[in-house]
Parts: sequence; C-alpha cells; structure tokens
Amino acid sequence: MIVTLTGESSLALRQRMNELVNKFVAKHGELAVEKIDAEEAEAASIIESAQALPFLSAHKMVVVRNGSANSQFAERIEQTISSIPSSTDLILYEPQLDRRTVYFKLLKKQTQFEEFNNLDKAGLAKWLVAEAKSRDAKLGLADANYMVERLGENQELLYNELAKLAIYDTNISKANIDLLTEPTPQSKVFDLLDAAFSGKKTRALELYEDQRAQKVEPQIILSMIGWQLRLLTLIKSAGGLPPEKIAKDNSINSYPVKKAAGLAGKLSDGKLREMVSEALEIDIKSKTTPLDLDEALKTYIATL
Repeated sequence: MIVTLTGESSLALRQRMNELVNKFVAKHGELAVEKIDAEEAEAASIIESAQALPFLSAHKMVVVRNGSANSQFAERIEQTISSIPSSTDLILYEPQLDRRTVYFKLLKKQTQFEEFNNLDKAGLAKWLVAEAKSRDAKLGLADANYMVERLGENQELLYNELAKLAIYDTNISKANIDLLTEPTPQSKVFDLLDAAFSGKKTRALELYEDQRAQKVEPQIILSMIGWQLRLLTLIKSAGGLPPEKIAKDNSINSYPVKKAAGLAGKLSDGKLREMVSEALEIDIKSKTTPLDLDEALKTYIATL
C-alpha cells in the first residue's frame, strides 16, 4: 500500500495518519514502523529504507514527511514507487504540495491519493455534530453553527474546544459554549472586512459593534485590520502564485491566505494602497493625537 496524505487541514491529516499507523502497529508492532523527515534525511537513505525488505517482521511501514522538500527524493519518486516491495506500506505525508510539479502529478496518479482540505462553515458545523457523537456527547446543529460563529473556522481550535465542552457536560449547550469558550476576534474581523469590501456597510458596522461589545479594544481591531492588509498585499504582489505557495514562502498558515485571496480579487492595486495609507494614518494619529479611535475606525470601515 502506497498512500499520499495531503491538504490544508492539519487536524484531518494528522488523524488519518494516526489511524493508518495505529492500525498497522496493532497488527505488526511499533518496531515495524520507520518515520523519516525528508527535509533532514539524504534522498538515498530514504529510498533505501522504502525499498529494503522488512527485517524483524513480515511487514513494515515507512512514513516519509515532506518528501517534496527534498529535491533529489522528489526527482526519483517514480522509480522509488515502482520498486516498493509488497511487504512494505509507504505513507507520503505532504501537507503542502505544489500542484504544478511532476512530483504531485505522479503521486496523484500512482498512489492512493487522499486530500483533506479545510471545511467551510456549514461543513465545520456538521463535522462538530458528528465529532460530538463520536465522544458520546450531544450537540445540535444550531449550537454547532454558533460555535463556528463564535470561535472561527480553525478546525484544530474547534476540536480542542469541543473536547473541553464534552468533558464538562455531554449535553453541549449554547450556555456552556458561552461559559467555557472565549470568542475569537480574528475571524470576525475578516468577516467585517469581507462585508465592507462587498458593499455591506451596515453588516460591517454591526460586526464592529459586536467586537466592541465583546470588549475587543479598537487598537486590537486596528492591528488585525493591519494583518489582513498585509495578507492582501502579499497576494497582490505574488503575481498569481497559489495561496499555498505564498503561505510557504512567507512562513504563514495557508488557510487565512486562501481566504484572503478571494478578497484580494475584489480590490485594485490603487484601492489597496489607499486602504493601507489610511490605516497607517489612523494608527499614527491614534498614538500622537487625542483621536477618537472608535469613530475613526467606523468611518474607515464605512468608506471601504
């Protein structure tokens, strides 16, 4: 068995790899599993491990992480795959694969290719309901949607918060969600900007007031707007590179970059420069003059 695991959802990737490894270990033991980081190992040693016959058991499993980062290994992947003995299971763990490469196309064609991408809001809510059920807990779809709205779309965060809620009370309610979790402002600020850029001024201002009601200070909102503007600038200056590549080149998570890419398509370069300049001016004035930052930000949002 030769399996490629890839995609943006780090949680789903990790769960699937653990599932495969644990199932193999239950049958053949831990000593039959070899894990290799391709960014640190020599290509020849990786290939030798994958092609060598098992020594202490009838079968073995080799897990290669980030093989795409090792150019020599990636160049020899076709020959490597074709020479894997039937007694060896090979897992290629590739969180970020460049779809334009020969390496990607070979893995897609010649391996059991499993891709795990981030879920949208509706998908996350359904996943939360199913995950709660697997923990012998009960979570209604309406409350699951509320969790996503409150905590954002980071599946790892939602997974951890759900575990905490299920331990506290297997009947997960909105009241307990409010009691045990803290709202995540970053997600709401993105929604705020998205609404503003889409011409939904009233909705954008409602989201701003919602942040303030949750005690999020205007300085924090301004800093998060600055972070979003940085993402938009990176995308605009990347010359059409895919979000995954932009994220990798700048050492940031691909998920917010992918979300911001849709937003960037709504903006001209001139408008983005104007937005950055105005945000900078607000920041400077807030630190050097008695500026009402609340009103300044609401005006800024209303004119986007």
